[in-house]
Amino acid sequence: MPYMDEWSKEQYTSFMENGSTGLVYFYTPLCGTCQVASKMLLVISELMPVLSIGKLNANYVPDLAQSLSVESVPSLLFVKDGEALEKIYAFHSVPYLVEKIKKMIY
Repeated sequence: MPYMDEWSKEQYTSFMENGSTGLVYFYTPLCGTCQVASKMLLVISELMPVLSIGKLNANYVPDLAQSLSVESVPSLLFVKDGEALEKIYAFHSVPYLVEKIKKMIY
């Protein structure tokens, strides 16, 4: 069963400092839209198993979310070689996300 790793602020920092490529997903547990977005990202993790996807509970990293100007959850940050490229709030659909990932980081 695919899953996304729950990250700490330190893991996020390490991911960025190591020049990694992948997705950083901000959510909160009680957000209904986040639950739908999480399911979409699980499908993405199955379709693209080599893609790194880190999941951060915005309740536990408010300073990080604020420093990245995360305005709401769910939020998905596209990262290539340790550089934050773009942030989206509307996930639309799995095919939309796959195309966006291919365009942005592959």
